[in-house]
Amino acid sequence: MSSFVPHTEEEISSMLSFLGLESLDDLYTAIPAALRLGRPLGLPAGLSEVEVIEKMDMIASRNRSASREMICFAGGGAYDHDLYSAPRALGGRSEFVTAYTPYQPEVAQGVLQALFEYQTMVSRLSGLPISNASLYDGASALVEAVNLAVARTRRSRVVLSEAVNPHWRETVSTFAMGPGHEVEVAPVDASGSTVWPDDAQGVACYVVAYPNYLGLIEDVAAVKRRAVEAGALLVVAYDPVAMSLLKSPGELGADVAVAEGQSLGIPLSFGGPYLGLFSTTMELVRLLPGRLVGETVDTRGNTAYVTTLRAREQDIRREKASSNVCTNQTLMAVWAAIHLSWLGRQGFAELGRRCLSGRYYLSSLMEQRGIGEVRLGSGSVREFPVSLQRPASEVVEEMLGRGFLAGVALEGRRSIGAFEGSLLVAVTEKRTKAEMDRYVDELAEVLK
Repeated sequence: MSSFVPHTEEEISSMLSFLGLESLDDLYTAIPAALRLGRPLGLPAGLSEVEVIEKMDMIASRNRSASREMICFAGGGAYDHDLYSAPRALGGRSEFVTAYTPYQPEVAQGVLQALFEYQTMVSRLSGLPISNASLYDGASALVEAVNLAVARTRRSRVVLSEAVNPHWRETVSTFAMGPGHEVEVAPVDASGSTVWPDDAQGVACYVVAYPNYLGLIEDVAAVKRRAVEAGALLVVAYDPVAMSLLKSPGELGADVAVAEGQSLGIPLSFGGPYLGLFSTTMELVRLLPGRLVGETVDTRGNTAYVTTLRAREQDIRREKASSNVCTNQTLMAVWAAIHLSWLGRQGFAELGRRCLSGRYYLSSLMEQRGIGEVRLGSGSVREFPVSLQRPASEVVEEMLGRGFLAGVALEGRRSIGAFEGSLLVAVTEKRTKAEMDRYVDELAEVLK
């Protein structure tokens, strides 16, 4: 017997009697017959709770853990960083795990304060004064940045670098179909830099990745000058870990900065849940999507926290609203805040230095061993592309059998201009010298 039966026959009969109906089918008479299935679903026989758990365990056992069973050199937006016990223990407390939307501040001060601290840290990372309480992930954050720029400028043309995460670009293009944004992709040259169009007519925003999807560092300040001349906004999709070593988007003139926060203490988790970072200027604060937690005082003069600028304009303006986001990724934001607090300023800088040191060692070793053509452009922090003598997808497949996630193949939907067929390699602080040495040895064998 299953341990969960939603409704008994007696309950169903009582409900139908109360409604004055003869059968469950009578509940759906308002739905046209052409839209109803008209046959059983063909579901398999039910299983007991123990059987379901065993079956799920069997299915899960087919996966191999990127963190425990494999040595991961794959990146492309999701990274295998060290995960500390403090964020998991503190962020997993029931006060955070079971917390609901903090509409009533008098019973949600803990969650609100944690989100306020998170916003403060994200503002420091981005170099911009206003950060919201998070969005679903980096892709959705970029969509909201584009929506903000279009609403602000009253223009519809969006110029997006080809070196922005391909999945993010697809998400922007999909969301643009509804409101009719004109998305234009600016190509990347052989050095990994974006070639922006000369025509700036009607541009709402320029979107540049920093570092870009190839791991290479573009001239964001130059894009800002272009945006100013065009009367457009500058949207920067940044890597938060790289901000430990680089100037922030705000310092380089970004009007909006977005990021994927997975690398801030959040496990790979087969792709989610992740965390969207969103920051902007004070001038644009009233177009901020989602929630903003603010600090105030209570009736006794004590520090208190509340949600502010939660106008829910989509409820009023409907399709004319600049955003329909009214929620956030609270639990992941709390984890990120605890992770950053645990690292501290010095620990965060050390994290960046260790990634850079590992990237330098591995790229130099690959060049010495003749493992393809390492392409570093104007520099990178932890990620770089390598052009190989064989298709990258084949190399990735063969390296799996040797215990390595060798990288991301820049093929198909992930293809980027002159880097098509290359292997995108990422090095985090987790990777040891011994692992990198062995990785290069195995690559050399595969490429023979």
